[in-house]
Amino acid sequence: MTGTTEQDRKPRIAVGGVNLTGWAVAAGILAFSVVLLGLVGQEQVWPEFLTQNFPFAEWVNQAEDYIKQNYRWLTRSISQAILDLLETIEFFLWTTPWPAVVLAFALPALAWDGLRLAIFAVLGVMMWGAFRMWDDAMSTLAMMTVAVSICVLVGGLIGVACARSDRVEALVRPFLDAMQVMPAFVYLLPALFLFGANAATATIAVMIYALPPMIRLTNLGIRQVPATMIEAAESFGTTRWQMLTKVQIPQALPSIMLGINQTIMAALALAVFATFVGAGGGLGDQVWKAITKLKVGWSIEAGLCIVVMAILFDRLSQAISAPKTTMRLAPGEMAFRLLPQAWEPFAPARWVEQGIALVWQVFALPARGLVRLAEKAGVGDVVARNAFLLISILLLALVFMIDAWVAEIGSYPRSWRLSIREPLDQAIDWLTVNPTFIVITKTMKAWIYLYFLRPLDLFLTELPWWYVTAVMVGAVGYAAGWRLALVTLLALIFCGASGLWDVTMYTFAGTVVSVLICVIIGLPIGVWMSNSNTVDAVVRPVLDLMQTIPTFCYLIPALFFFGGSPTTAIFATVVYALPPIIRTTNLGLRQVPEQIDEVGSAFGATRLQALWKIRLPLASPAILLGLNQSIIMALAMQTVTPLVAGLGLGKEVYDAMNVADTGKGLTAGIGIVAMAIILDRLSLALSATQRRALGLT
Repeated sequence: MTGTTEQDRKPRIAVGGVNLTGWAVAAGILAFSVVLLGLVGQEQVWPEFLTQNFPFAEWVNQAEDYIKQNYRWLTRSISQAILDLLETIEFFLWTTPWPAVVLAFALPALAWDGLRLAIFAVLGVMMWGAFRMWDDAMSTLAMMTVAVSICVLVGGLIGVACARSDRVEALVRPFLDAMQVMPAFVYLLPALFLFGANAATATIAVMIYALPPMIRLTNLGIRQVPATMIEAAESFGTTRWQMLTKVQIPQALPSIMLGINQTIMAALALAVFATFVGAGGGLGDQVWKAITKLKVGWSIEAGLCIVVMAILFDRLSQAISAPKTTMRLAPGEMAFRLLPQAWEPFAPARWVEQGIALVWQVFALPARGLVRLAEKAGVGDVVARNAFLLISILLLALVFMIDAWVAEIGSYPRSWRLSIREPLDQAIDWLTVNPTFIVITKTMKAWIYLYFLRPLDLFLTELPWWYVTAVMVGAVGYAAGWRLALVTLLALIFCGASGLWDVTMYTFAGTVVSVLICVIIGLPIGVWMSNSNTVDAVVRPVLDLMQTIPTFCYLIPALFFFGGSPTTAIFATVVYALPPIIRTTNLGLRQVPEQIDEVGSAFGATRLQALWKIRLPLASPAILLGLNQSIIMALAMQTVTPLVAGLGLGKEVYDAMNVADTGKGLTAGIGIVAMAIILDRLSLALSATQRRALGLT
């Protein structure tokens, strides 16, 4: 008698050996929903006993009033202290000679990562001046310096506390989730009332958003210190303070440096929002002014300045935290400083590098002279170890002395200008009146609205609320477990009882449509990149630009091309949320072992069959991770798209800020946070399920 497993005994619908039970159940639920929609066919309203007895927004506003009445003196004192520090640093940067700022970036880049990053630093910093945004860049640098410094100090301390205590970590983690997912507009409003309309308030808002990575990665780094190392230190009688400062923190330094890196990136990502709370000046202010005047070229210039600053900080912090490695050269092979080492066999490349080596030796002469003088004074070893640092300090001092006593250098020369505004504006103007382009954009706009967004929105809002809730909770429970299903139930009840059911369903519909378009576009591009290194090399920089440029910069071209409508918000969201799905598709397919492709070819599989039935299923965990990131990024755009007629919970947050209603804004913000957490956990659970099905760890 043949044994049967529990899986065999479950009812299943199979076609050609493929289990279609899940699809059959989904089709049955969809058919029943269509019938129910035909019977009901009108917008649903939540019971009044729930909506009238849950005044959450009023409770939040009452709490805010209490805090303002009793603790505003404290918050204003904190604000004034931060403002004084910020203005001091800002004034110093404004009055610093521009070559000193260039050297302050280029010299560390040269020391830690070599000539390539140093040249990028020189060109990138000079670009701020060439685009006529030098003072604004200095203001952004000042805000970054204050915000990141405080984040590193506070985040490091909290991260250490989390690493020392599981209870503290469990208490802090939900706050970190909320701080990272909560729309920025939600906490800008209470910050504005508590700290005043000034640059310090913007700095505090940036700190709230940028603090979690520092806490998380400090905690992670300390917890990953090997237990054997801690036991060895304890055996030598190490105190808790010595254990922390001499063992755990040094071992966790790479993770802590990554936390600083991510804190910097998060702070720059919020630079544009700073202008909404009175932070005059700064690159974010330039982006916002360009948006209000519908100047595409201006906004792109300001966005590129932020992108260059982000890339520069990112590469520099990575270089500082990376372990030092020595390049292994073949006998007689010349070390390249600028060009790729693979070009060494080519004579023109060697000539270029020989010229660079000659210049390098000339600039090394002052360091050698300094070491000789130090040797006569008996401190030659110390000076030799720190020669680059000492020469860098002398160079900076020389620039300041020339500026003070010889000839005033001042800010970036006004005659050294470069502008891409006019060509970009002309290109946009040409596209907006081009008949073919108009037909394409109008067709896309109508198609997406009439066949995707509007039907899904009506489907969700006109079905009974209790039925939609039951289906969503059941689907989440089946896919990710009943604990997440309970969270989903509570989140949906919260949104409905708060009077936000319709806008919540619209936000869900818009997110689903945006992510679906990302998948339709991103999967083929990712597949193409995985099959061609040339395509990968061309597309990758475009993805870097799309992920680092401020989100507001997407709005103006979307507005020009598609007009102010909900569909415009969908297109802006797609552009922002597209890169992760492309990157992870490319990554997942490239990680499929070549032996598997060979096995498929041996059985006569065509390239299309191998892709569809072998490579894509094996890459599905990575693709689902990209889907997860696209969902989170699509929800992050919700509070930006109302500027181009976007609707949903983001519009509620934006309207609440305009009328200074913190309770309303926080209610809608919690709805976005809950949706983000649920969709995040759901997509991660699906990815984990797929990994288990494939036998992957």
